[in-house]
Amino acid sequence: MRKIEKAMCLAIGQRKSWREANTEVIYQPELSTPERACIEYARVYLHGNHIGTFVYSLNRFDVNMATLTQWPTRTTKSRLRALGAKV
Repeated sequence: MRKIEKAMCLAIGQRKSWREANTEVIYQPELSTPERACIEYARVYLHGNHIGTFVYSLNRFDVNMATLTQWPTRTTKSRLRALGAKV
């Protein structure tokens, strides 16, 4: 795992926003929806493109398949694998 991917995973684990070079994590403490009152999540971006979301209550990382389909690069796949996605 690359240094930047370790820092990305650490930011998600520490529930904080972080940015380095082409990768960014934006931590959102809550999001109100009709189904749920509060959802805590972190969105991950690569070159400004949303590649996935980590949902804390489900302890799950959801891949943004539209971005992966449009940008199936080694870097995108590497970031997603570092977060536990099977790509």
